[in-house]
Amino acid sequence: MVRTPLTQEERERGERLGRLLREARGARSMAEVASEADLSPETLRKIETGRAPTPALFTVAALARVLGLSLDELVVRCALVVA
Repeated sequence: MVRTPLTQEERERGERLGRLLREARGARSMAEVASEADLSPETLRKIETGRAPTPALFTVAALARVLGLSLDELVVRCALVVA
């Protein structure tokens, strides 16, 4: 299966999500947050740096729960558009 290249908008949205999650993490370590969300630190690193701009919904939901963010807030702040 060949993956369709991401659009510039999708890449930018992923970068916004990464920044928001990084800010919400604050002084907590990446390993701590990743562990609480049942993710690897490398997965969290990729999301925070925009290298994984389209993480799975369940991954985002787990991070939102651990960081005390609502999914509604993430949608608004990241300008996610559902087509």
